[in-house]
Amino acid sequence: MRRSERLLYAANGVDLRVVDLELTDGEHMEQPFIRTPQAAGAVVFHDGCALLLWRHRPVTDTWGWEIPLGEIGPDEDPERAAARLVEEQTGWRPGPLTPLIRIRTAENVADSDHVIFVAYQATRIAAPAGDQAHERAEWLPVLGIQRLISEEAITSATTAAALLHLLADLLQARASH
Repeated sequence: MRRSERLLYAANGVDLRVVDLELTDGEHMEQPFIRTPQAAGAVVFHDGCALLLWRHRPVTDTWGWEIPLGEIGPDEDPERAAARLVEEQTGWRPGPLTPLIRIRTAENVADSDHVIFVAYQATRIAAPAGDQAHERAEWLPVLGIQRLISEEAITSATTAAALLHLLADLLQARASH
C-alpha cells in the first residue's frame, strides 16, 4: 500500500519521486520512481507493413525503429493524441483508430502509461515534422518484426509489445477464417 510520496526533482515534464510503501507483511520501504505524462501512439498497418520511425535516442545513444508515440496534450483524449502524433511524426494521416493495447513499461521504476491504437489505412498528407536528415518514416513488413527485435533494431518495449500484439491479432483472425 502506498502511504506517502515526495518529490525529489522535476524537470522537462518528468518527476523523480520517492514513495513510502507498506508491504503485505507490514514492513515499510522507500521506492524511488519516475512519474511521466501519459502517452499515446499508434501502429499504422496496411498491405502487410507497419509505418515505423527510425529514431535516435540520445540517452542510450542508439538508433531504432519505433511506432509514433508521444505525450497526450492537456485537453486531448488518447485517441486524438495518437492521430495527431502519427501525422506530426510521419506525415501520414491514420484511418480510423481502434484500441490495441495499453502498456505500462516499467512498473517498478516508473508510472509510464502508453495507450496504443491501431489503424488499417493511412493517407499521405505532408512530410513529417522531424529532422529529415536523421529521422525517417518507413513502411516495414510486419513479418520481419521478430527479426528486427532479435537484431535490436527495435528496442522500445512499447513498440515491441504493440507490434507483437498486432501480429497475434492477425494470426488469430486468420485462424478463425
